[in-house]
Amino acid sequence: MRFNLQIVFLLLFFGALAQEKTVPTKPVDSLYREDQFYINFTYNQLQNFKGLSQTKFSPGFCVGFLRDMPVNKSRTFAFATGLGYSLNIYNNNLQLTSNASSAASAYNYTLLSTANYSKNRFVLHYIDLPLELRWRTSTPDNHQFWRIYTGFKLSYLLSDRNKYVADGLATINKSNPDLNKFIYGCYLAAGWNTWNFYAYYGLNPIFKSADINGEKINTASFNIGLQFYIL
Repeated sequence: MRFNLQIVFLLLFFGALAQEKTVPTKPVDSLYREDQFYINFTYNQLQNFKGLSQTKFSPGFCVGFLRDMPVNKSRTFAFATGLGYSLNIYNNNLQLTSNASSAASAYNYTLLSTANYSKNRFVLHYIDLPLELRWRTSTPDNHQFWRIYTGFKLSYLLSDRNKYVADGLATINKSNPDLNKFIYGCYLAAGWNTWNFYAYYGLNPIFKSADINGEKINTASFNIGLQFYIL
C-alpha cells in the first residue's frame, strides 16, 4: 500500500511541474512591415471624349511588389514604392485605319455605331511605378485591419494591340505610335483585411497625337475594382 501511495505522490508532483512549465511565446516584431505584394482586378472605362463609348465589358489586371516604409513609431503611417505590371483592355467604338498620307498621325480615327462591327478591342501592357501614402490600424500581432492607401502611378507602355472585326474579317494593328508611351494618374485603395475597393483616374490621355476631324482624342482611363494585398 505504501509503495502505491508513493507512486501516486510522484505522479502528482511531476504533473504539477509540467503544468507550471511555461510555453515560450513568439517575440513581437516591433519593426514589422505590411502589404508587400498586390493584385487587382478592375473594370476599365475611357473618359473625356464625346461619342466614345464602351461596347462590352472592359477588364483590367495589375500585379506588383511594394516596399513598405513606416514613418511613425506605431507604424500606422508609411510610404511605399515598388514595381508592377498592368494589363488594360478597352472594348470601344473607336476605329483606326492606316493613314500613310499624314506625318502627324499614323492612323485615321472614326467613331462607329455598334451595328458596323462585331469587335473592336485595344489591349495595352504597361510597367508601373507606384508611390503610395499609407494609413492602417495594424499592430505587430494583428494583421486584420482597416487601411486607406492613396498614391500616384507612372506607367510605361510595353506593347499594344488593336483588333477590329467586321463582316467576319479581322484587322490587327500593333505598336501604334499615336499612343502615349507614358501615362500617369492617382489611385485609392481602401478596405478591411482582404477586401479593398480600388479606383484609378488617369491624369493624361492615352493618345498623344490622335484626332477626329481636328479634335484631339484626349481620353483617359478610369478604372474601378478590387485590390488584394499579400505580406
